[in-house]
This record gives sequence, C-alpha cells and structure tokens, in this order.
Amino acid sequence: MHKQTQSARANRQVKNTKTTAARKIATVKKTKVAKKLNTIHKTPKRFMSVVPIDCPPLGDSVLEGDVIEFKKQVGDWVNEDDPILVLETAKVSIDIPAPKSGILTALHVKIGDVAKVGDKLADLDISAVKPAGGAAAPPLPKSVTAAAAAPAAAAAPATPAPAPVAAAPKPTPVTTPAAAATVALSTGREDRRVKMTRMRQTIASRLKDAQNTGALLTTFNEIDMTNAFKLRSDYKDEFEKKHGVKLGFMSIFMAAATNALMAFPDVNASIEGNEVVYRNYVDISVAVSTPTGLVVPVVRDCQNKSLAQLESAVGDYAKKARSGQIAMEDFVGGTFSISNGGVYGSLWGTPIVNPPQTAILGMHGIKDRPVAINGQVEIRKMMYIALTYDHRLLDGSTAVQCLKAIKESVENPERMLLKL
Repeated sequence: MHKQTQSARANRQVKNTKTTAARKIATVKKTKVAKKLNTIHKTPKRFMSVVPIDCPPLGDSVLEGDVIEFKKQVGDWVNEDDPILVLETAKVSIDIPAPKSGILTALHVKIGDVAKVGDKLADLDISAVKPAGGAAAPPLPKSVTAAAAAPAAAAAPATPAPAPVAAAPKPTPVTTPAAAATVALSTGREDRRVKMTRMRQTIASRLKDAQNTGALLTTFNEIDMTNAFKLRSDYKDEFEKKHGVKLGFMSIFMAAATNALMAFPDVNASIEGNEVVYRNYVDISVAVSTPTGLVVPVVRDCQNKSLAQLESAVGDYAKKARSGQIAMEDFVGGTFSISNGGVYGSLWGTPIVNPPQTAILGMHGIKDRPVAINGQVEIRKMMYIALTYDHRLLDGSTAVQCLKAIKESVENPERMLLKL
C-alpha cells in the first residue's frame, strides 16, 4: 500500500513537471508569435516591381547588335536614362538606357551575345529605394533570378584583397622541362585571334559590294592651296570669335563640292533599279574615324549652309562619334561623300564609292612642291585630289569637269561667294 502511494506521488510529480514545461513552451511560442506579428505590423512589406529592359529599335533596317560592354552590373543602382550596356550594330555603337530609376536585378545577356530587337536584356526593380549618399545597393532579395546571380558572381574577386601595406604571398612557380621549352620557343612570337566587330564586317561587305556592283573609275587633279591657306590665316581668329568654331579646310571643300554637284547633277544622282534619281539638294557624308572604325555621318542641306555651319556640323559629329553618342539617323541618306586621308599623311589614293552614291572625293596631304606659275618656278602648297565615280552613270567628261570645278573653287574661294 505504501509503495502504491509513493508511485502515485511520483506519477503526479512527473505529470506536473510536464504540464509546467508545456506551459512554459506555450508561453515562449506565444511570445515569439506576438513579437513576429508586432514586427510584421510595424515593418511595411515591400513588393518588388520589376520591369524588363528590352532591346529597342536600332535604326533603319538594323535588326540586331552584339553586346560589347556592360556599364552596370547586377545589384547596381541606376538612374533613369543611365546606360546599362552597349550594343554594336553594323553602323554604330548604341547605349541601352534604363527606362526608370531602380536596382538592376538581372542581366539576361553576356559579352558577345547577339541581341535582336525586342529581346529581353535585363530586369530593373523600380520599387527599390536609392541608397543614401549614392552608396552601393543593399543586398538583393532572394527572388533575384539565377541569371542575375551569375554575372554578379563572375564580377566578384575569387579571393579577398589583401589589407593595405600587407604584402601578398608570392606563389612558387613550378616549371617542368617541357613547359620551359615551350616558353622559350614562343618568346616574341604569338598569334592572336579576335572576332571582327559587326561594324568592321559591314564595312568589309559594303566595300566589296561596291567593287562588285559599280563600274568604278578614278580621276585625279591637284590643287594649289596657297589662297586657301591665306584665307584661313587672315580670318581664322575673327571667324572663331564670331562663330565659335575654327575655320578648317573641310568646310571649304564641302562648299566647293556642293557648288560643283549643283552644277553637275549627275554626280549627285544615284541608280535605283532601271531609274536614275536626281536631287535638288546636297547631303554630304563625311568620313570620321573612331576607335572602333570609320563612320560616315551625313551633313544635310549643304547648299543652304555657310562655312561656319558646315564646320560646326562636322565638329559635332566627330565628338559624338568618338564618344559613342552618335545616332542611327545620322547615317541615313547621303548623296555624295568626302574622305580626308591627308590628316593621316596620305599623299595619293583612290577612295571607294559608298553605295548607293555615285561618287566620292578624296582629299590628301598638303605638301610644299615646286610648280610653274606664270613661267616661273615657285614653291607652293599643293594637294592631290581624287574623284572615284560609278562609270555606269557618269561619263568621264562629267567627272573630270566636276573635279575641275572643285579645284577652281578651292583655289579661288571668292568664286564660291559669287556662285561661279
């Protein structure tokens, strides 16, 4: 009987202990739930609002471009209109801007990919708040796609950078005899393969098409640049002060070419099928060199522009082209081209027609040469010029007369003022 009483007491104690423990656990759970609910109610939940950044229209007849550079990486804060990445088309490099401000959460392309118009390039969380002071963006939420994580991981360093003034340990090189022999044989000689840019491929294709399609012929002449030099020397300071641009030779040649093209409309025309298209305006394509290749923007309505306006237009295109800001519409059209190889030291050359144009003027270097002037030998500043033309449309006599008209206008700038 006594043993039974002791057993009952022990059972009651165990039961009470379990009850007490259960009550404590329940109390802890309630406390945690209450704290969590309190936190949820106090902290507003942010829902991501992600918008896609698609490949925009790239210009007339241009449907795709190569990804050549990233301006931003996943996790970066971007302002509206900030460039995200750069596409290179057959004609020009184009910055793809952010449509709104936000945090870049995904990149769906990589360097070397071909992006077509309408393709998704990236994702942008426009509900994100800009970090204070322009600091780096906060950690991305878990909903960021795997596509976003990959570029970010690729951009991160494999090992942490050493602390300042801390010397990094130098690895001990291990060189086998075979490896040493390979290095010795390859010293100073190597082959490096680089994919042609889309722009260079297009240039190559168009120039070859020009040779295959047109009946190209070149006529030459030379210009005494003495009077042009004097004109620039006499008025360059006053010209720049009034118009804000320097007086160069390109505007003089453009004005001279414009007068000649208006006098010889066949040179300003083009072949389309079985028809010849004539124009009462002159749009000159001017070759401009950039780090990625030669581009040829168009200066329109040259027949209505002064020397100052021509200089300003060419200068603006050069700046935009070298900074990658030139637009696709800047290349559309063009009835005649001018290429100045002289700025690179060319003395003589035959430029290639830019289809569907009919002719192109080549300018070359200015050199002091002895020439006969009124029966006397004098040292004059001379330039060789060349006019390459499509013989399918232009007769040789027309091309020669057009080039001669350009020569006479540049040698006597007053003729342009008198429209002679």
